[in-house]
Amino acid sequence: MLYHLFDYLEQFNFPGAGVFQYLSFRAGFAFITALLISILFGKRLIEFLQKKQIGEIIRNLGLEGQMQKKGTPTMGGILIFLAIMIATLLFANLTNVYILLMLFTTLWFCLLGFMDDYIKVFKKNKEGMPGRYKIAGQVVCGFAVALTLYFNDDVVVVQKGDVIPNMQQQYSQEQIEHTRVELYGEKTTKTTIPFVKNHELDYHSIVGFMGENAEWLGWILFVLVVIFITTAVSNGVNLTDGLDGLATGTTAIVGAVLGILAYLSGNVIYSNYLNIMYIPYSGELVVYASAFLGATIGFLWYNSFPAQVFMGDTGSLMLGGIIGVFAVLIRKELLLPILCGIFLAESVSVIIQVSYFKRTKKKFGEGKRFFLMAPLHHHYQKKGVPESKIVARFWLVALMLAALTLVTLKLR
Repeated sequence: MLYHLFDYLEQFNFPGAGVFQYLSFRAGFAFITALLISILFGKRLIEFLQKKQIGEIIRNLGLEGQMQKKGTPTMGGILIFLAIMIATLLFANLTNVYILLMLFTTLWFCLLGFMDDYIKVFKKNKEGMPGRYKIAGQVVCGFAVALTLYFNDDVVVVQKGDVIPNMQQQYSQEQIEHTRVELYGEKTTKTTIPFVKNHELDYHSIVGFMGENAEWLGWILFVLVVIFITTAVSNGVNLTDGLDGLATGTTAIVGAVLGILAYLSGNVIYSNYLNIMYIPYSGELVVYASAFLGATIGFLWYNSFPAQVFMGDTGSLMLGGIIGVFAVLIRKELLLPILCGIFLAESVSVIIQVSYFKRTKKKFGEGKRFFLMAPLHHHYQKKGVPESKIVARFWLVALMLAALTLVTLKLR
């Protein structure tokens, strides 16, 4: 809103209005705004949740310190949601298709998680929303995002190397951007892949053997990938949210890297230098990523060990959905197995645990467990590792994976 207000005032030579045209300025203020909202209003939200007796329902799993968390306020994801939305609405360009998609995703997944928490807390149903309904909601969002990317004319990619000679010396970046979009912008299902020389994969090439049908089958494959990524990452963060600050800190690290990747992919100069695809208008996502980072760090103020509030599914499903959709928008979804290695490990540990239990029960008549407990962080708890140490080590692993993800831009 402020972006559009000062954009209007600039034509009247209003002092300082032009500074809102700078992406770095708006990203910085989006971060500060989201951070302050989370910190300043966090205590009030906690008091409100306590007053309404909206506390976490704990099942005794025999974990150290577990029962001490009983009654801790939950549904704190509402605070993250408000911080992200307010900061983005204030400082982002609200006509940008990528920003609109992220706002839609944030709202959709927040409502989905809120309904799940509502059933658990107010309906006293520990299982929450039936899994099939939760998956259906995630699929709908992924489908909507994929269709928008297909039909919206502003969603194009400029291939690496499509550069107009000497433009960087003669024109502004905005002029270069518009010119390259007009001349080279194209609809494509290409995405970035790590550790490969050409650095790109076109989903159409996977179904190339279908001949004339490859064109539309490629887009169908792209839609299915978007749905899968959105659903998988959302559930991955949901599974990771089991220790104080674990999911919050890890998503903050992932969000920071996605913001960097968005800036590089949306900048005509840096994308050309790194020899990666240029995605016009996606640089605006840096403002959203900054708001995301500020909101998660601010929430960590109250969510770190010992937690004063839990984000609940309202937060975890939302944060996972945001990461999945954000990665798809900047065509970096195939980097997520590296960047989101923590979420992947947590999800795989659950899959292995359930599969192994069912297989041994069928074979021996009694189910056995591969891990002491799943998800993975509970396995280490069962081994006697203190909760705060598990969280710190998972953060360190997340930082190493984040660094590796950025290195893949040049490591081919």
